[in-house]
Amino acid sequence: MDTHTDLLIEIGTEELPPVALPRLAKAFEEGFRSQLDANSIAYREIQRFASPRRLALLVHGIATRQPDQESVRRGPALQAAFDADGKPTKAVLGFARSCGVEIEALEQEHTDKGAWLVFRSFNQGQDTAQLVPAMTEAALAALPIPKRMRWGDRAEEFVRPVHWVCGKMGSATIEGEVLGLRIGPHTHGHRFHHPEVIEIGTATDYPQVLRETGRVEASFEERRAAVRQQVTDLAASHGLRARIEPALLDEVTALVEWPQALLCRFDERFLDIPAEVLIETMQSNQKYFPLEDAAGTLQARFIAVANILSRDPDKVRAGNERVIRPRFEDAAFFWSQDLKHSLVDFAERLETVVFQDKLGTIAEKSRRVGRLASSLAGALGTDSALIERAALLSKCDLVTSMVYEFPALQGTMGRYYAARSGEDPCVCAAMEDQYLPRFAGDGLPASRCGQALAIADRIDTLVGVFGIGLRPTGAKDPYGLRRASIAVLRLLIETPLDLDLRGLLESAREGFPVGRLQGDVVDGVLTYMLERLASYYGDQGVAPDTVEAVLQTGLTNPWDLDRRVAAVTQFRALPEAESLAAANKRIRNILAKARTGGDRAASVDVGLLSEPAEIRLATRIQALQDEIGPLAAERDYSAILTTLAHLKDEVDQFFNDVMVMAEDDAVRQNRIALLQSLSSLFLQVADISKLQ
Repeated sequence: MDTHTDLLIEIGTEELPPVALPRLAKAFEEGFRSQLDANSIAYREIQRFASPRRLALLVHGIATRQPDQESVRRGPALQAAFDADGKPTKAVLGFARSCGVEIEALEQEHTDKGAWLVFRSFNQGQDTAQLVPAMTEAALAALPIPKRMRWGDRAEEFVRPVHWVCGKMGSATIEGEVLGLRIGPHTHGHRFHHPEVIEIGTATDYPQVLRETGRVEASFEERRAAVRQQVTDLAASHGLRARIEPALLDEVTALVEWPQALLCRFDERFLDIPAEVLIETMQSNQKYFPLEDAAGTLQARFIAVANILSRDPDKVRAGNERVIRPRFEDAAFFWSQDLKHSLVDFAERLETVVFQDKLGTIAEKSRRVGRLASSLAGALGTDSALIERAALLSKCDLVTSMVYEFPALQGTMGRYYAARSGEDPCVCAAMEDQYLPRFAGDGLPASRCGQALAIADRIDTLVGVFGIGLRPTGAKDPYGLRRASIAVLRLLIETPLDLDLRGLLESAREGFPVGRLQGDVVDGVLTYMLERLASYYGDQGVAPDTVEAVLQTGLTNPWDLDRRVAAVTQFRALPEAESLAAANKRIRNILAKARTGGDRAASVDVGLLSEPAEIRLATRIQALQDEIGPLAAERDYSAILTTLAHLKDEVDQFFNDVMVMAEDDAVRQNRIALLQSLSSLFLQVADISKLQ
């Protein structure tokens, strides 16, 4: 008898939320996998399926039966189980009762550590098919569904109404219920192509039967690949290429069970509208794929993906073309209305738009940002007047008709309107650049005005929000302060800009009315932002203790810190690094115990040096101080650490031959001063004693 087979579980529903579909499918697989593991049921692999009307799992090579299990429960020690008369004590009586047996059913277990009473029980494994309904229910209950719904007069809850449950163990139908529905051998095909019941012969047949009979490609991955291929091939056949954003591809895949790509057109007069507006409408509102020529110019065509193989595709095509037309008409109207004004004309409206109750209007924020951003002009090598102009206009597009209708186009429309208003190219670019980077891995602003706004706007938000006591807690970060912090750090490090973060924060604080913000806001924001460096460098594979070693310097210039992180990372690859890190750790411990106040090193009295090892070390330290001085001035931290690596032999010899804590107080203090001068050399870059 074969002890392994394949298991199918399919949950048939109303149309599932498309954006959540991949996440639900993955969670269903993980939940069921956990159930199999918890029940000690072996299997080879799990294949998941997800379409608008179904979630399904095909478990290959699953054991048809749980293994038998013996459990041993240890009770009281034998010597505590019976009294002097041989009668059972309360301890053993309670243990037997908790096991549900008489004392006679208990056994003795003797080990080299003593003897105990134990209860052995044998649990016979159940057929897997018997456990499937409960395991399925448990996996479904654990799905990440923010709000579940009930349907009809049923008590069961799910993300959408459930209409059928199909379950097969090999060729046998699983007995039982899931979500109040009897498990059956049937599924349903495509809502239009094959709405009738389809019987599944064996679990393994499921994907092929649905594909060939039901006109449903149940595999999300296969369907996604098919959509991409159809769209790509159809565009190429007309000498065009499609814009296929991954998120849009996922959403379209989650909307169809039998995808059919159709080439559609729209009126070329709409191409007078900025391409980004048309693309946003097609992608976000209609789930269409825009088409471009080889040069990347948007064409008056798009590809719609239908969920049906129509006998009259021209009607489907005409329907999609008809739907997009009024949306483009609206966009054309918004565009024409906004162009009746210069971008600066919208600035007055910002006086009535509140940024945050305690932090004022967006107009007030723009003035603060302009003040802070213009102070960066010198570091950026640009005109402060241009930066101030960019700050004045930076949020004006928020109150235009187009951005009101298409919020995702903030900045983009500002760039168009600024150009139409005859603004300087740097100002125009800043309208869009100010929002960069929008997400992890996104590009940085290219324009100098944009760089200034991108930094100043986020710094102002961080200081303001922190200053009124709204620091992020747990998973709640409504103002996106984590993202803003990483963005500022990236801008300062990667642009790069040699700017002190504390200075920026203090300057931002001065832009708020006196008494508006909490007194410790600068320290709070600074600590919060520097803590984000661990995450920033962690994504690059930099060890956390490397970052910690650099932060111990107390510096707050991200660009300078970055150079030090690179230097320490390089230093760690040297053969001398481990020994010197250990020596520095020892030195820090000695100094911590011996220090009577302050970090300032006492001068070394050469006349008190007697041991050859300490004389040699002192001589080398003096020579290196002269050698490292110019390197420190140039902030060539890699060269400093490479040079200091040559101290390994002298440091090792010193600790082998010299007793630091000498009985003579003057000698002891002199040797401590020597170690302090050695430590100071390394601290010009980082506290390498923190390296593990």
